[in-house]
Amino acid sequence: MQNGGMLLQQRIYSQKQSPRIFSIDELKRATDGFSEEQVIGKGGYGTVYKGLLSDGQVVAIKKSKLVEESQIEHFINELVILSQINHKNVVKLLGCCLEDPVPLLIYEFIPNGTLFHHIHENSSTPLSWEKRLRVVTETASALAYLHCKAAIPIIHRDIKSTNILLDDNYTAKISDFGASRLVAFNQTHITTLVQGTLGYLDPEYFLTSQLTEKSDVYSFGVVLMEMLTGRMPVSSWKPEIERNLAFHFVGSLRKGRLCELIDGQLLDEVGPLHLFAIADLASRCVELKGEERPTMYEVAVELNALRRLLKNQCKIRRFFLSFLFF
Repeated sequence: MQNGGMLLQQRIYSQKQSPRIFSIDELKRATDGFSEEQVIGKGGYGTVYKGLLSDGQVVAIKKSKLVEESQIEHFINELVILSQINHKNVVKLLGCCLEDPVPLLIYEFIPNGTLFHHIHENSSTPLSWEKRLRVVTETASALAYLHCKAAIPIIHRDIKSTNILLDDNYTAKISDFGASRLVAFNQTHITTLVQGTLGYLDPEYFLTSQLTEKSDVYSFGVVLMEMLTGRMPVSSWKPEIERNLAFHFVGSLRKGRLCELIDGQLLDEVGPLHLFAIADLASRCVELKGEERPTMYEVAVELNALRRLLKNQCKIRRFFLSFLFF
């Protein structure tokens, strides 16, 4: 009851499929008593543990730091939203546990880390451009689904590279819906307390407190820039003009100096023309006025087209190489 059991019951009463309720004993056995050795992630939200259930299923267990009554709704919000989503590029929620002093969420386990890790930390085997493009295309398609095709439109509100997980096949999985909001079909925006991550946060939303689907578009544009440059969204140690990636990226594009920012590996791998097409899309995603940004559906369509073009170019290149060496 303290952890929102009644609220959960009210929220899921009308749903056909309810989340599974796990016992705390079951989760303790799965994580060896929430051992530090089972920790796979930590952040401001709390800790994520890897667990092995009695049926052999590997899971990720999110244990929040937040236990105040005002934050229980945040927890129930993520639970209810995720239980409504069935998309291959959204992390699957398996259930929850309300018996612990801190409520827990149980997800499918995604084994290959975050997009952030592969861009910024995994320098020994960096992601190829083909994989990067696939990840952001799948992410865009999932966001377009949330905005347009979910039973109730959903604004994620915290899109960033640490919230894009990758499985063994480098398939993208959007995670962390704790800050997300449902939007009635007749609403164009929601007025709410500003929440998000510095560097990814939509400036228009920050100034007006009016959350729209275009706020997700802005954040996604920053992810595109991050992927193209290998740079952090905010670099406090750099000169002031370079600290904010979005502003620096757009300024460099307008001055014709974007090649100085783009990851050199990608320039060698793909060439500037294809990368500049993505860069142009990214710059349109971070327009200061939300109404001037594309929708996530338009972004997904454009990325899919660029991905098909890249595949065709690769086929043509392989054909000519095989002809030359015949």
